[in-house]
Amino acid sequence: MAPTDHHRLRRVAIAVLLLAPAAGLLWVPWYAGEGPRLAGTPFFYWYQLAWVPGCALCLLAAYALTRHDRHDP
Repeated sequence: MAPTDHHRLRRVAIAVLLLAPAAGLLWVPWYAGEGPRLAGTPFFYWYQLAWVPGCALCLLAAYALTRHDRHDP
């Protein structure tokens, strides 16, 4: 694989990592129900709260990929 292919693949991965939380939270009809419940909490609430650490992990991974990108020749 050529170096430009690695850069392109890395940039696509970064884009997916940055768009996943937005897509997962902006598509409200997908998670607008009450079930399944988690510890008595409706799905609508715990799904959104689950994205808080999920977003942090996605942003951390995207940041790590951009930092790695800067050190490549």
